[in-house]
This record gives sequence, structure tokens and C-alpha cells, in this order.
Amino acid sequence: MPFDPIDEAARQWGLRWDAVDQMHAVTSLMRVQQIVLAQLDDILKPHGLTFARYEALVLLTFSRAGSLPLGKMGERLQVHPTSVTSIVDRLEAAGLVVRRRHPEDGRAVLAEITEAGRALVEAATADLVEARFALADMGSAELRELSELLRPVRRDAGDF
Repeated sequence: MPFDPIDEAARQWGLRWDAVDQMHAVTSLMRVQQIVLAQLDDILKPHGLTFARYEALVLLTFSRAGSLPLGKMGERLQVHPTSVTSIVDRLEAAGLVVRRRHPEDGRAVLAEITEAGRALVEAATADLVEARFALADMGSAELRELSELLRPVRRDAGDF
């Protein structure tokens, strides 16, 4: 496009309502999220993964025993329980995780990463790192600044 559609939306917004800066920032943030997620999914597609499934595998990789209850996964990934179930279903079908009964809580189910899952995390991570997580146009100082700018929003939402 010969113009920035978000700038134009903000101009139009300002003719009707307040909070133009907030609207512009949120719209920009959401658009960047769409762009980056699409690029990450493209990088992970040859591995048979989406970014959501990759995050789940990495979470299991980071866990001490390589397994977590599905409920705990949902909390840490900040997704709905049905989303965790769907993610684990797909990973299990691909042989990247197995479900196990929790040894201390018979009601809970654990997702446990397999050796194939661990190997895939390493290969996929190498590709993401090489692509600089689809943020190659930003330098380290800019990335740290962006993270710090977003920290208050995350904190106020109860992320930590």
C-alpha cells in the first residue's frame, strides 16, 4: 500500500473518539503479532510444528523430568485447557510426546516429551535462532527496549 493503514485508521479514529495513541499502539502490536506468528509458523512448518506446539515442546524440555500435568502446561503457556489438549493430541500423534498417568495424582495426566520430541526441539530451535525469531531487522538494544516497554502491560495483567 502507498500509505500506512494503521496511521489512516488512527486518523479516522481521532475524528470520532479519544485514545488515538492507545488504539494506534494496540493495532500496531496486534498486526506485528500476526506477521511474526505467520513467519515463525513458516519456519517451523518443515518440522511439522506450529509455534504453539513448539512452545509446548520447549516447556516440556525445560521441565525437570521432561513432563508436566496438562493443567500446569495450560497455566504456563497461558492457554485454555482445550487448547492444551489439542496441542498435546497433535504432538502425541506425531510421536513427540506421550501421555502418562500422574504417579501421585491418579486424576491428572502428564505429557512427557519423547526422544524424538527432544531432537525436534533442537532442530527447530536452530532454525528459529538462525532466523532470529523473525525479528532480524531489530538490534539487541531495540529488542531489550521493546521487552521493557511491554513489561508493565504483562505485569498489570498478572503475568508475574
